[in-house]
Amino acid sequence: MNVLQWLANLQPALVGAVLLWAGGIKLLSRSARLAARRSALVRLVGKDRVFVAYRAVGAVEVGIGALLVAPPVHPAEGLAAAGLGAAMLGYLGYARLAAPGSSCGCLGDKHVPVRFRGFARAAVLMLAGALAVAATEFWTVTLTESPLATVGVLLAEAALIVVLSPELDHRWLHPLRRLRLRISHPLAGRPAEVPLAASVQQLHKSAAYSSVAGLLRSDLLDTWDEGDWRLLAYAARTESGKVTAVFAVPRLGFRPEEVRVVLVPEAELPAPV
Repeated sequence: MNVLQWLANLQPALVGAVLLWAGGIKLLSRSARLAARRSALVRLVGKDRVFVAYRAVGAVEVGIGALLVAPPVHPAEGLAAAGLGAAMLGYLGYARLAAPGSSCGCLGDKHVPVRFRGFARAAVLMLAGALAVAATEFWTVTLTESPLATVGVLLAEAALIVVLSPELDHRWLHPLRRLRLRISHPLAGRPAEVPLAASVQQLHKSAAYSSVAGLLRSDLLDTWDEGDWRLLAYAARTESGKVTAVFAVPRLGFRPEEVRVVLVPEAELPAPV
């Protein structure tokens, strides 16, 4: 068996799994209705029929996916997958022109406008479906004959699909970016004393600061260090009256997600000596 034939035998497993995943989201996700309203299908079929059309696409994907991952092998399955990939390319092109702010709604319920990665993913699936037309053995046979190579190729192809799916960025890309920021930031893991301006900058990037920024009524009033924390105090006002917003900021590292805030009523502050 040559390499091309071996790869062809594997493609039904890959394309079938992706289609089952995509169709399952459209049919079973609790946010499928919202994803349908965000997609370019609204421009194609109208608001009243968009959810039915969205579910119908999901049913087609599940049907073709099930045929691909189940025996026996038949060229028509690959043709159907390739045709679905070509139709997806056409749909993405329409979405990009007619509704550029709309979401693809392909592999998840996240709202992501149609961009290059969506086109590349559809093209990869179309080519994989076309290659599956030449499959002569069911993919489990190939898996049994060369398990390590088969698993390696399928994992690599699956990783490519994930990389080309912006709907999934929150699962892997965003955590990696946060990790890189922690490691590469000039303050990350720095044992020496850091300047006050750096603590203020870290504070401004935190969710704690954003949550009360509208209440603040002054610049920085006071600051002091307690262990690994730097405390920053600001005047603020709530519906109940004047308060002091005290933020606890990590002193020796850049970890804005760990910043905390407490609003202390003036009546509870210690009297000046």
